[in-house]
Amino acid sequence: MEDITVSELREKLQNGDEFLFIDVREEWEYEEDNLGAKNIPLAQLPHELEELESYKDQEIVMQCRSGARSGNAKKFLETKGFSKVRNLLGGIMAYRSMEEEEG
Repeated sequence: MEDITVSELREKLQNGDEFLFIDVREEWEYEEDNLGAKNIPLAQLPHELEELESYKDQEIVMQCRSGARSGNAKKFLETKGFSKVRNLLGGIMAYRSMEEEEG
């Protein structure tokens, strides 16, 4: 599935669209700043597969700091049969940058 831009994500969040939102950064990073996603650090993802099983055919948006770890998380979930996984391009840094630009 195609990745998602920060503006698309913001629209989804504002509209209350239904999707699973996962932040794969470490807990300390998540505590410093987050967008309200469920925090599952990348290293823990393989251990959470059973919990995520019910979302296999639903939209899942992955995010991290810059998009690299969440890109890996997307690839991992796809190998496990998840069909609608999207990576937030640029991560939370791009999201916050967009907010700053808009003032």
